[in-house]
Amino acid sequence: MIETVGDILRNNAYKFPNELAFSYHGREVTYSAHLDRSNRLASALWKRGLRRQDRVSILSQNTIEFMESYAACELAGYIAATLNWRLAAPELAFIIGDSTPRVLIFEAQYAEILDKIRDQLDYVEIFLCFGGDVPEWAEDYETFLATGDVEGAPSRPLPDEIMHLIYTSGTTGRPKGVMRTHRAEIAVAILMATELGLIVSDRLQLMMPVFHVGARFLQLAMHIRGGTVVLHYGFNPQEIVDTIESERVTMTHMAPTMVQAMLNVPGIEDRDLSSLHTVCYSAAPMPVPLLKRGLKLLGPVFLQLYGMTEGGGTTLHKRQHKPDGTPEEVKLLGSIGQAAPNVDIKIIDEEGNELPVGQPGEILTRTATHMAGYWNNSAATIAALKDGWYYTGDVGYVDEQGFLFLVDRKKDMIVSGGENIYSREVEEAIATHPAIMDVAVIGVKDDYWGETVRAVCVLNAGQSVSEADLIEHTKTQIASYKKPKSIVFIDDLPKLPSGKINKVVLRKEYGAPDAKA
Repeated sequence: MIETVGDILRNNAYKFPNELAFSYHGREVTYSAHLDRSNRLASALWKRGLRRQDRVSILSQNTIEFMESYAACELAGYIAATLNWRLAAPELAFIIGDSTPRVLIFEAQYAEILDKIRDQLDYVEIFLCFGGDVPEWAEDYETFLATGDVEGAPSRPLPDEIMHLIYTSGTTGRPKGVMRTHRAEIAVAILMATELGLIVSDRLQLMMPVFHVGARFLQLAMHIRGGTVVLHYGFNPQEIVDTIESERVTMTHMAPTMVQAMLNVPGIEDRDLSSLHTVCYSAAPMPVPLLKRGLKLLGPVFLQLYGMTEGGGTTLHKRQHKPDGTPEEVKLLGSIGQAAPNVDIKIIDEEGNELPVGQPGEILTRTATHMAGYWNNSAATIAALKDGWYYTGDVGYVDEQGFLFLVDRKKDMIVSGGENIYSREVEEAIATHPAIMDVAVIGVKDDYWGETVRAVCVLNAGQSVSEADLIEHTKTQIASYKKPKSIVFIDDLPKLPSGKINKVVLRKEYGAPDAKA
């Protein structure tokens, strides 16, 4: 019986010892080999004093060593506390200081940034380095792993113990450590495998960062079915296309901007991508022109998932992507789908009353995939988890069939002249212009209106549109009072690891009344 994430590893090594767990840039790792090395790492850590629920921090891009570090925690009951490699030194110091790991496993390229904050990390007893020169204050990962026993550590986790400590992106303040149990991770793996229709012969391509739940949840889903994960160090559009063709990838996971980059690879029309049955996207809606282009090239493969670090949510299935359908079917493309099995959704007002169909309010979810709470933050936990419901902080509404339409983050809503303006609605209106590749809307302080709407836009290659013309176009899509008062054109929008747009950075750089690109 699979009760913990470690049981997935043991089950696959027993049933499919010679099948591939990972294919990684020419390196193939079988399930039995993955279990052996992960057991050795778990054992080596135990011999050095680590015990159940001690934290192990990991700072690395997508590597096999990262997956072994995850697995060692899964097997022995340590807590994997992941780190975002894009963070600056003070941000890393805060997260590491909050989780207080006894072990920090890192890729050699991050030795310099860790050295800058090492004097603040006196609770870290063991630094393990791989992938390059090992600094004098760290130990070599391979040498350390070799001290462990193939039988593993003499401990196993309990289902309700914490498996992951994954920090939120910090869009609404300081990052919070989301505590996810083994039981919740098994539930999310089953949910994802069900919604995606994964089977044992599938080959799942992952290039999104595995320190974040998006890629991590999908990896667990593929492995609970016993299939292969085709792992990439990072995102390179040409490499992604080459790998789909050469490794006969059946499913891939991207943000919409990544899909656009893939479709822009020269000669893509002549590549054999026929093995691909699903392109899972998340973090943002798929612009209709991009969706039409993708459907024409790849067929009916697109599927959208909505969720967050704290738990899973909804799916817009492949058969529901009909950009040339009826007006009702086209409207569904602006939704984030319907609740997955065993997920309940309701919409409430500020007083906690449930709202009727079509009326926007805060989205609440109830599911077995929910987090256990926030690490070292009981106040935030109490605010987010009430009576079995998770308060997402997202604003949305449901239609008569239960399709959920995401309107905005509560904190992203713009109040202009006493009117509530939802940034997502404005973004969707602007995105209908053919010159626009990507867009984010923020509020700008205004002495008269309180706030005005500003759009920050990225243009498609070779196309142009003036600020005035784009504002006029927006007026044809939404009420005039919602249109942007100003538009800034930039080369690329700042993104979070999940693929979501980082509006904290946008507000800092372009939120002043006179800000220009």
